[in-house]
Amino acid sequence: MKVFMIGGTGLLGSEAAKELIARGHEVSSIALPPLPTGAVLPPEMKLEFGNYLEMSDDELKAQLAGCEGFVFAAGVDERVEGPAPIYELYKRYNIDPVKRLLRLCRECGVKHAVILGSYFSYAAKKWPEKELTKWHPYIRSRIDQEVAAMSFAGDELDVAVLELPYIFGTQPGRKPVWVFLVEQIRGMKGVTMYPKGGTTMVTVHQVGQAIAGALEKSRGGRCYPIGYYNMTWVELLKIVHKYLDCPRKKIVTIPNWMYAFGGKKIMKEQKEKGIQGGLHMMKFTDIMCSNLFISKMEGCAELGVTGDDIDGAIGDSILLCRDILDNKTAVIGMKGE
Repeated sequence: MKVFMIGGTGLLGSEAAKELIARGHEVSSIALPPLPTGAVLPPEMKLEFGNYLEMSDDELKAQLAGCEGFVFAAGVDERVEGPAPIYELYKRYNIDPVKRLLRLCRECGVKHAVILGSYFSYAAKKWPEKELTKWHPYIRSRIDQEVAAMSFAGDELDVAVLELPYIFGTQPGRKPVWVFLVEQIRGMKGVTMYPKGGTTMVTVHQVGQAIAGALEKSRGGRCYPIGYYNMTWVELLKIVHKYLDCPRKKIVTIPNWMYAFGGKKIMKEQKEKGIQGGLHMMKFTDIMCSNLFISKMEGCAELGVTGDDIDGAIGDSILLCRDILDNKTAVIGMKGE
């Protein structure tokens, strides 16, 4: 099928394009410049640089003309801070574009659409007693994004939202999310102190498989929890330590109250700067200190996601973070596109 993508030069979009092209599909994309230094894109992908938010409906319809598939691989995540209420920023980049683009998809006869979401939506549905949408503007925005996306699903347009977890793997020239973790570990001399709990994770290659699988297989309106490998934080940190050349560094599990105290400090600093984060860092203790695990049978298996080298993907991410912090490589950060 012919597929149009927003964000084809990003870590996830470029991997999806590679996977789709390998399966015989045709891919075109719009993305914000510049192209990350060293990034390798599939040469078969038709790429235009530009800001889709500034394009007219007619310009976007011209891109969608003749397409059967659409992928939204843009938006912003919880790392973005800004003036309160921060929800408005998430709405601008994650919700309003989905409403507009899916409307245009339906008008243009597109049959299959995939939206890249967050596994925090899965957490909100899994743990309703935690009231995550009440305390965390980012999580509320991701649930609202899913509601908006599902409102367009029907006989004429299949819509899949992928609830993506932490992702390992790199794109040369693109800043990984894990820089903060490497900074934390380097800043703790002698021991690494971290909370209990754990997370599910996938490699960037597995995300590409999930996107392609959703375009090919998903029907109606579905939200897919995406997770393949489940690790406690201690298990993950042991791998990170290995790649930071400190495999014998002791890991001390801190109590929940200590993590919450750190979150209180972060929120105080945000307030002093006049900004708000997408997560209430004290309340985030409830998530961080729990095992937010997802079985591969909940979404990955159905979409045809197969096993990958998670250890190697973690290593690639950590080594790139190290080089960034040591000023050995130049990278660009996240953009809303």
